Amino acid sequence: MIGSRIKLVAIVGLPLVLAGCATNAEYSAKDAGFTTVDAKIATAATKRSVWIQNREQADKVNAEVKALLKRKTVDADTAVQIALLNNKGLQATYADLGDASADAWQATLFLNPTVSIGTTGIGTPELRAYQAIEGLVTTNILALLTRDRNIAIADARFRQAQLAAALSTLELAAETRRAWIEAVAAWETVAQLNRAQIAADASSELAAKLGETGAMGKGTQAREHAFNAELAGQAAEARLAARLAKENLTRLMGLWGADVDYQVPNRLPDLPKALVRKDSIEAEALKRRVDLQIARLDLEAVAKSYKLTEATRLVTDLELVAGAEAEREQEDHGTKVETTGQFELEFVIPIFDTGNARMRKAELAHMRSANLLAEKAVNIRSEARTAYEAYRSRYEIARHYRNSVVPLRTKIEEEATLSYNGMITSTFELLADVRAKVNSTVLSGNAKRDFWLADADLVTAINGGGSGGSGGASAAPAAAEAGGAGH
Repeated sequence: MIGSRIKLVAIVGLPLVLAGCATNAEYSAKDAGFTTVDAKIATAATKRSVWIQNREQADKVNAEVKALLKRKTVDADTAVQIALLNNKGLQATYADLGDASADAWQATLFLNPTVSIGTTGIGTPELRAYQAIEGLVTTNILALLTRDRNIAIADARFRQAQLAAALSTLELAAETRRAWIEAVAAWETVAQLNRAQIAADASSELAAKLGETGAMGKGTQAREHAFNAELAGQAAEARLAARLAKENLTRLMGLWGADVDYQVPNRLPDLPKALVRKDSIEAEALKRRVDLQIARLDLEAVAKSYKLTEATRLVTDLELVAGAEAEREQEDHGTKVETTGQFELEFVIPIFDTGNARMRKAELAHMRSANLLAEKAVNIRSEARTAYEAYRSRYEIARHYRNSVVPLRTKIEEEATLSYNGMITSTFELLADVRAKVNSTVLSGNAKRDFWLADADLVTAINGGGSGGSGGASAAPAAAEAGGAGH
């Protein structure tokens, strides 16, 4: 008699496995939820970005960048838009969003069953008289029981990745705007120092001629020549700072080759007529800050993970096997087949590991996220207050230079010119007053630059994407030297 036995096993819930082939459209789409990211960017930065994923999109973006650069003189908004379209580091950041969407997509899928097939009774004629072919299909049923919670965790991480992509975009926008302000202010300083250089050259030349006639001592001549030489060095430093500032802006915009021939304006915009009132600056920041929303989602994901750990504390591996066993015997007068049902349940007995360590780690992770969220909220409120205070103070300082210091220096220069024309004052006194006015103009330009930097910091303090609260306190070394050049 030759007999064979076939064991076929199917898990409970196999129809659900087949149903799991339907994927979530948002997770599996190529844009991976980038529409949400772009919408948040447009609201906060009033600009748009593009996630480039093929050659056609790349060509379209390149053409758009070329069109923006045809204006030659690039303003702040244009610089930000070019950076959001053309910065390759930002495109690499968007790949992280794709990873998160793939993880969320994977969480929606059921685990693939494990299939094993084997034979017995092959060998000697006696063993071949009884042959068996066994097939086994198994899966972890615990994954089915915790599937909804795993999907919720992955979805929270996906939404967190969306906000992280938006935050990176806002950071680039803020950094580009600040770089544009720095570049324009640097070239404005160069222009002011060039005007001062003209007066210094004239003074030095006059001192040399007077020295030839014996009307001026060597010590006085040396002072005029030294001032002219020092100012020439400061002007060279200012030109270097301006070129480096523009190069930094070029790097952020992702430009190279012939595209770097663009120009920036030679002066910053005038101060606004009035300040933007922010009576509820803290509440607005708490509502709109992207990094705070990321911290909230992190706490949400950790809380869901904590609940999942609690639910699977005692049972970490649970497998259910259900199926049928078919046995066939072949005799002289026919074949006899018998079928019987079979179920198996495999699980781990929590004798040594009761899950307390995993629960403690999950609890600590939850407490950590909660405390980090609370700290983030406190810091954001402080950053908003600091940024607004700097915004108001920088405006008052810049307006003081514009309305008081520069007009007074202009008046002194005009009076000095009249006195010189009436031969009341000397040429050197007139040139000294001209230099003093130029230095005051440089200080006024620096104050205006600091205001616009504070304005950019205020935007980031409300929406996220920067330090928020530095107040535009940085000052270019060349500008500081120019301020002391008149003494």
